[in-house]
Amino acid sequence: MNRSPVDSSNITSIGYDATGMLLEIEFPSGIYQYDAVPEHIYVELMAAPSHGRYFARAIKNRYAYRKVA
Repeated sequence: MNRSPVDSSNITSIGYDATGMLLEIEFPSGIYQYDAVPEHIYVELMAAPSHGRYFARAIKNRYAYRKVA
């Protein structure tokens, strides 16, 4: 999956596959995939003034995830 780099102290890059509703986030600690994430959540994450704060509020502990790298 292609990820776009973001300006964040907590998140390195973010990618999204609309077909599979799969969000992929690269943190300094590794790459994680989040399942069944609606596209509007990805759009809001990318537009958020703080990607880390938006992630903590709207994604973390809300979607099933796995570490892939």
